[in-house]
Amino acid sequence: MTGLEIRVDAAAPVQRSSWPMFALLAAAGVIAPFLMYPTFLMKVLCFALFASAFNLLLGFAGLLSFGHAAFFCASAYVCGYLCKSLGASPELGILAGTAFAALLGTLFGLLAIRRSGIYFAMITLALSQLVYFVELESPFTGGEDGLQGIPRGRLLGLIDLSGNLPMYFFVLAIFLAGFWLIHRTIHSPFGQVLKAIRENEPRAISLGYAVERYKLLAFVISATLSGLAGATKSIVFQLASLTDAHWHMSGEVVLMTLVGGLGTVLGPSVGALVIVGLENLLADKVGSWVTVIMGGIFVVCVLLFRRGIVGELRALRFARRTGA
Repeated sequence: MTGLEIRVDAAAPVQRSSWPMFALLAAAGVIAPFLMYPTFLMKVLCFALFASAFNLLLGFAGLLSFGHAAFFCASAYVCGYLCKSLGASPELGILAGTAFAALLGTLFGLLAIRRSGIYFAMITLALSQLVYFVELESPFTGGEDGLQGIPRGRLLGLIDLSGNLPMYFFVLAIFLAGFWLIHRTIHSPFGQVLKAIRENEPRAISLGYAVERYKLLAFVISATLSGLAGATKSIVFQLASLTDAHWHMSGEVVLMTLVGGLGTVLGPSVGALVIVGLENLLADKVGSWVTVIMGGIFVVCVLLFRRGIVGELRALRFARRTGA
């Protein structure tokens, strides 16, 4: 497979050409809150980071996890508890929640990474359900009511985050940092090895790569960034609830990734925008039928445009260039 042979050289040109994309993202992010509701945009950014982190694992390492809701929600509870009960600053709470997600991801990975395919997916789902019931029964989580009234606090003790605009730009900065880390990981030699493992794991093993270590590191990075998204969301909405720990959340992030474009850099963010936007648009109109509609979207996506929105646009652009 040629991916193994060009893994180092392929990273450099992609990295140089990525700055226009980041500049465009940053510019769009700065303008957006003056055109749309900032709270909605903050929710989109949190889920965009969550979906991008999941895409790193599935789209580039080929590992389907149904347990990412555990990292997303556990970090939210840790962050919320520290900020509400111990008076921690928002940046400290987010860092602690992210660190806890990294630790949890390491434990999950050590248990699950030795399996593949449906066995890997089921192990992550089972471990996630264990976390769900621990959070349900633990006294500090608030049970079914969740952890409410989490203070936004002051960033670095200076910037009051109670207003939506300061909070939005803080979330935007976190998203851009996480997105850059994912992009850099994908286009690094490490990312090229992940793609090689996804395409032909026996070949990668035969060439001397420690495949389990690569997959474990990818799992931990994905879990850590999922935790970063969850901790940030808990500060934004001042709430950590069991809704984010349920297996439905793991399924929703799969849907976002597939709708946007599996294995693309921007696809998960586009998918998050589409799914969160539809949920907000339809929630008041159709109520609980939103879940049915989301399921229908998933079926249509799988049947009609399997590459997702960004993937199909990229394929169309390539076809026009080549005249195919």
